Amino acid sequence: MINFRRSTAVLLGLLATTALTGPAQADEEPAPEPPRVELVLDVSGSMRAADIDGRTRISVAQQAFNDVVDALPGETQLGIRVLGATYRGKDKKVGCQDTQQIVPVGPVDRSAAKAAVATLRPTGFTPVGLALRSAAQDLGTGATTRRIVLITDGEDTCAPPDPCEVARELAAQGTSLVVDTLGLAPDEKVRRQLLCIASATGGTYTAAQSAEELTDRIKQLVERAGDTHTRAPTVVGGTSACDSAPLLAPGVYADREAFSEHRYYRVPVRPGQELRASVSMALDRAVNRDYGVLLRATAADGRELVRGADAGSGRADVLSAGLRWSATADDEDAAETEQSSAPVIEPTTVCLVVSNSFAPRPGTAATPGMPVELTIDVVAAAPAPDGPDLGRGWALLALLTIAGLITGLLAGLLTRWWVATWREN
Repeated sequence: MINFRRSTAVLLGLLATTALTGPAQADEEPAPEPPRVELVLDVSGSMRAADIDGRTRISVAQQAFNDVVDALPGETQLGIRVLGATYRGKDKKVGCQDTQQIVPVGPVDRSAAKAAVATLRPTGFTPVGLALRSAAQDLGTGATTRRIVLITDGEDTCAPPDPCEVARELAAQGTSLVVDTLGLAPDEKVRRQLLCIASATGGTYTAAQSAEELTDRIKQLVERAGDTHTRAPTVVGGTSACDSAPLLAPGVYADREAFSEHRYYRVPVRPGQELRASVSMALDRAVNRDYGVLLRATAADGRELVRGADAGSGRADVLSAGLRWSATADDEDAAETEQSSAPVIEPTTVCLVVSNSFAPRPGTAATPGMPVELTIDVVAAAPAPDGPDLGRGWALLALLTIAGLITGLLAGLLTRWWVATWREN
């Protein structure tokens, strides 16, 4: 009987423990997604050129891939896709479909990945746009940023789809996808195309002129994926008026803005808090010179509180502007709220207005809009240093009178002493 009772008590204790711990485990935040990166390598016929340190472009790329795979951080999930690697014929329609994933995105088998890259031989066409679309599908969807690193020596020979338009399309879908591009040939048309692809997605363009430069840059980009993949901006849609604008909390947001447009967002700021906001716009297409970006904070009734503007001369790839504004007790709305008997102080709704003066060049696509990244933070307001308090009204008048009398007395004594000394000499 005693053993039965003990067993029953133990069983009830285990059930109670399970009941208590079960919901707690269910409420735990899921583990963060690992960094996901796909390397996209051009294996078209032009990669046979032997102009990098006396070696062919493909051999330099293969060595760089091997070095990167060996140094890959353990938590990174890596995939490899190639383009122009298998079709040896002349039929462009067939050759422009030539892209394959040779290493699936996931934990890397280093030996298998290096073996797959070692067998590549320069072969066919250059369907960059199609490869980018396929690479985005390889990486899948998720809440965190994923990166594509494109290594190519030539311009897309298969458009449509145009690779720059594909990059804009992916960015407009809010896929949290960044494309970094590496150019292996000093060609101006290739440079412009790769720069356009990178700019459209918030990535970078680099010209690699040696095996060491290529290896170092790929390693940097893969390592950067581990630093940035958990900070993907939240996609948000600004509006054309303050009253219908989305209400934003502190964070990083991504949006698109048309040429010469004004987009509104709302941020609640309580008395004693300071709003800090910045906006960056990427120049992902050709625009006319003499343009600028303006960030304003306004009250709900349209009164401007503060503004921050920046402008470019036609050379910048990104324009940024920032502002700071404090909801102090001197503000009329805040003062009225503080004087009321309500225990809760309602926040002031600040409207952030992002404006631009971009104008497209002839033939430049107007859609989708220009990439916008908006950063918002609300912190405790830093108090301004106080000056000496000299008082007010009659107290200030008395203080000034006494100070004047003392100053006059000292001036008279100094003058008499100077005159007496001058006469003696």
